[in-house]
Amino acid sequence: MIETTHLGKRYGTLQAVDDLNLRVAAGQVLGLLGPNGAGKSTSMRIIAGYLLPSSGSAHVCGHDVVRDPLAARRALGYLPEGAPSYGEMKVREFLLFVARVRGKGGIARSRRMDEIIALLQLEPVLERTIETLSKGFRRRVCLAQALLHDPPALILDEPTDGLDPNQQSEVHALIRDMARDRAIILCTHALNEVSTVCNRVAILADGRLRAQGTPAELEAQSRYHGAVSFHAPASALLRELLARLPEVDEVEIDSADGRVTVLPRAGAHILGEVQRMLDAQGIKVDELQLERGRLDEVFRRITGHVAPAKAA
Repeated sequence: MIETTHLGKRYGTLQAVDDLNLRVAAGQVLGLLGPNGAGKSTSMRIIAGYLLPSSGSAHVCGHDVVRDPLAARRALGYLPEGAPSYGEMKVREFLLFVARVRGKGGIARSRRMDEIIALLQLEPVLERTIETLSKGFRRRVCLAQALLHDPPALILDEPTDGLDPNQQSEVHALIRDMARDRAIILCTHALNEVSTVCNRVAILADGRLRAQGTPAELEAQSRYHGAVSFHAPASALLRELLARLPEVDEVEIDSADGRVTVLPRAGAHILGEVQRMLDAQGIKVDELQLERGRLDEVFRRITGHVAPAKAA
């Protein structure tokens, strides 16, 4: 549904995107992660037809974005970074304009506009100009234009930026529902959003793809994968007893909330031996938890050594 092959974009001496290979199938939500300057927005702009690639290719539903740009754009809905729109237009007027541009008319246009307006709860602002709206409403209006033509592929750049927690939850539910038969690329800085709605993750840094897989596969690369955490009165003795266990690599104690995290050696399973030690010492704990891993730690490790790209 969405595919890039050896995709590259160069601005003078700056290689903004370098040999990027991505595939997003129907039913997949790909979370595209990376620090500022990693090449995320540039890659999405190429797929959306806003920029020409310097090398490689990009396809949307089988249509080459350079050789067959109109067909590719018909198949794609795009929510750009910053949610740009025509500030002097009223919301209803803007959506009607977008529907006409997308070739929708008559009853089908009216029905689809009513569906999208209700879905994104735009009724209170339909007769207001876009420039007078809050950041959250402007983003919802721009999301509405991306969905109006019911595209099979979507690119969403920070779709919940500026939304309150309730609105974020509603957009997350909407994305999960749309993903049943669509291919979606979701660019976000919120790692909890990735865990909530994405079933695949790609991490970019310095224009290159550094890691790719399911959230669980990337979490399994975390040093916290298989760690055991709990709340207990912190003490030097507790740290020493845990550190003596043969399969334990490190013990972390958060003095602020009393949470103890016991990290295993690579490939080790320590839940049983930690439980036995606590029982033997008569140490009462609550919320004994086996961690799946921490995506933020994997992200920092993969991207932390990469110098940010200079602005073009």
